[in-house]
Amino acid sequence: AEVSSADFATAVERWSARVNMLDAARDVRVMGKLGCRLIVRGGSEWASALDDLGDERPLGVWVRGAGSLKVMASKAIALVGARAPSDYGVSVARSLGFELARDGVAVVSGGAYGIDSAAHEGAMRGASGPATVAFMAGGVDSLYPKGNVDLLRAVADAGLIVSECPPGATAMRHRFLARNRLIAALSGATVVVQAGFRSGAINTAHRAAELGRQVGAVPGRVTDPQSSGCHRLLRDGAAVVVTSTEEVKELVGGLDAVREGDSYAAQAELRITDDLDERELRVFA
Repeated sequence: AEVSSADFATAVERWSARVNMLDAARDVRVMGKLGCRLIVRGGSEWASALDDLGDERPLGVWVRGAGSLKVMASKAIALVGARAPSDYGVSVARSLGFELARDGVAVVSGGAYGIDSAAHEGAMRGASGPATVAFMAGGVDSLYPKGNVDLLRAVADAGLIVSECPPGATAMRHRFLARNRLIAALSGATVVVQAGFRSGAINTAHRAAELGRQVGAVPGRVTDPQSSGCHRLLRDGAAVVVTSTEEVKELVGGLDAVREGDSYAAQAELRITDDLDERELRVFA
């Protein structure tokens, strides 16, 4: 579209005003008072798993909490799903979160209502040390959603709150989708506990598959729309069935562990990203 010189000049003036307001030193100082810190690429706490995003990897991330991003990423599994799940979905997410954390696996999710909250809650009950990571779609200084502030503060005490957004950034729709790629990248595998046919959780699962990560899905009733997204992933061969914590942990071991079970063989062969090298995976993504 054509832009008039006057409109262009106005836009430049606004951008310049925003740039002049930036003060990195101030942000670090203020965030430090909140117990937050900035982790940059190549730093001692940087999680190399994020580098698998290639050109989409963040320049750095803000973290809030007692855990170490690098250490927690070394053995991490994402549990994601619907914001309005059934009691069945909440029970499964909480149980998986508890047992994974008990066994030393960091539980990664998005801090949202529903499955995310249940996964975080279960993880915090299952381990005494850093147990869970919550990725925000806004700044780590402004916890969202507001109804989960107490839970997210507990997550910070028992793990990490992470975001690539600058301090003061508000949660916006496009930031949720961008956030999903970080959840998928940091985790060795992503499990969709319960989700509708189209949802953010399905987007996270697709991002994980694009990165060559393992994807699992918990089956539900065939008539339950809240599990239709999981069934879609299974039908398309984009995920394997997981019904227990042991089966979830098998995903972290890679495809070889999955292929040992005859019941998983057919779905494992349907993963079109299995034989792609790093460059081909980036093109596919």
